[in-house]
Amino acid sequence: MSVLCYNKSCGQRFDPDKNSEVYYVYTSCCVAANKNFNILSGTYDNKTLDFLIFFLKDACTYHPGVPVFHDALKGWSCCERRTTDFSDFLSIVGCTEGWHSNVKPPDPVKPEVKTSPELTAKFNEKTTQKRKPIEAIIRPSPDAPMVKLEQRVSPALKKVLEKLDLTVHNGPENKDTKEIKIGTTCKNAGCNKTFLDTSSNEEICVHHSGVPIFHEGMKFWSCCKKKTSDFNSFLAQPGCTQSKHVWNKAHKGNTFIPCRHDWHQTGGLITITIYAKNSIPEQSYVEANSTVLNIHILFEKDQKFEQRLNLWSVIDVSKSQMSMTSAKIEITMKKAEPVLWARLDLPPPEPPKEAELQESSDEN
Repeated sequence: MSVLCYNKSCGQRFDPDKNSEVYYVYTSCCVAANKNFNILSGTYDNKTLDFLIFFLKDACTYHPGVPVFHDALKGWSCCERRTTDFSDFLSIVGCTEGWHSNVKPPDPVKPEVKTSPELTAKFNEKTTQKRKPIEAIIRPSPDAPMVKLEQRVSPALKKVLEKLDLTVHNGPENKDTKEIKIGTTCKNAGCNKTFLDTSSNEEICVHHSGVPIFHEGMKFWSCCKKKTSDFNSFLAQPGCTQSKHVWNKAHKGNTFIPCRHDWHQTGGLITITIYAKNSIPEQSYVEANSTVLNIHILFEKDQKFEQRLNLWSVIDVSKSQMSMTSAKIEITMKKAEPVLWARLDLPPPEPPKEAELQESSDEN
């Protein structure tokens, strides 16, 4: 009956009855070729032999060492061969010949971990201790007094404003004059006529009453919506509205612009980003209470962005601030409680249904 050999890297099956038979081959100049020597008992004369080579028939070829894995190289501690492929490592032929063994090697001894009863009790206490639930914060009234958030202005924005003269002290001058210089271009969009003499006032001005829109590679005017992808073709589009020329466009104050804005949140912060270039710190502010946020941003070319938000949850105004750079404004608000906001602001209230309106009218 064959049994499995447990020597490392052997894995052959052998017959235990034939495992003890010894065979050898030797060469000698002084001894006859058929002379037998018992290698195991050691009853042979070394002086009579020039060279003796012995081997075990069907011997076990195995590794007496242990596997070594270092710097992606795999091998055995008993031989020098190394490889990076695990399959090649498993196929490395043993470097030692000997007897097969059907004795299973003992399992490696696990290091003893010393624990004290006190540490075990503390660990069990911590794992079984329940987390205290967070108490819900009562939503304050939206009519609470507003507080302006701390304002931080980047040095780069200050340099840009100095160059563009967009600060409060160097604001635009409003000069109302009726004098029109020859060569003045009409201020209406899409009209390229110039003032020559008083007869130019009688001409019909064909222009665009809307604003230019650039979206997904297409360019068009909001008043006529003739879309094109070529910028020169866009500039050459004839106007869709007729009126008189405007040679001196009066200053109309700040123009409301719906700036692109976005928001994101982390565990304890809400950040609103408003993409407005060259905002003016002296005329821009953000004020808030625990549930309401008022945004007032004035930026280049007398453009203004305003928005009022009824926040989804409660914020800590004292730990909130606004940061102004040359390209954007970031409003960072500290959450009063570390919960996930489903959206930035509360949805608008639903209009009353017809049935409720009828009931109220019947009561009256």
